[in-house]
Amino acid sequence: MYLVIDLGNTNKKFAVFSKGGQKTIKSFSVISLPVVKTFVKENPGITHCILSSVINYPSSVKNFLQTHFFFTELDEQTPLPLKNRYKTPRTLGKDRLAAAVAGHFRFRNEPVLVITAGSCITYDFVNRKGEYRGGSISPGIQMRFRALHTFTGKLPLISGENRANLTGTTTGESVLSGVINGALAEVEGIIGLYLQKHRKLKVILSGGDLKYFDKRLKIKTFVVPNIVIEGLYKILELNAGTID
Repeated sequence: MYLVIDLGNTNKKFAVFSKGGQKTIKSFSVISLPVVKTFVKENPGITHCILSSVINYPSSVKNFLQTHFFFTELDEQTPLPLKNRYKTPRTLGKDRLAAAVAGHFRFRNEPVLVITAGSCITYDFVNRKGEYRGGSISPGIQMRFRALHTFTGKLPLISGENRANLTGTTTGESVLSGVINGALAEVEGIIGLYLQKHRKLKVILSGGDLKYFDKRLKIKTFVVPNIVIEGLYKILELNAGTID
């Protein structure tokens, strides 16, 4: 069995895969050696592990994983099941790269745009040749709410709302309208620009803030909640020599 660890800014996700597919996934708020050991004990039979992190984490965790498993830590040198054409691979977010890999495997030989709505809204494009070409990054929903509150004198901090009228009749409603409808218009606009160049484009939507976009976009999308985990699994398969 394969262990996939995705250490993000907000959530730390652990998933176990077998050849039959994903068996379990669990989120933690913090990462520590006891957390890893407990999870491994609860899921016996793990032989391989991949770890991707956008945060600093305890060296004891890496030492434990290296000692007990065939271990891969995703970085710019890790072999990938697609061609990375990004000009600065060292600065490329590992979560973006893993999401692109997953998108490529879901729609081989077709252009794919993966949109991940989390701390940031990221757009990652893979062409029909299986080449990752890059994409774009913009502020996420919560970042937009916090920015309006932080960098103004009187605008309230809005949270927990995912519905917005087009025309706000209070200041709070106006903030909701600007942030949510603005982000929605941005996503639809970027998809539209890609569709002008790639008519057979497949669009995948993922991330913790899916609720702000799922079922609202007028353009057809495929929802994959844990696409980074899925991509990391494919990268681990390649490095373990078991990829399909």
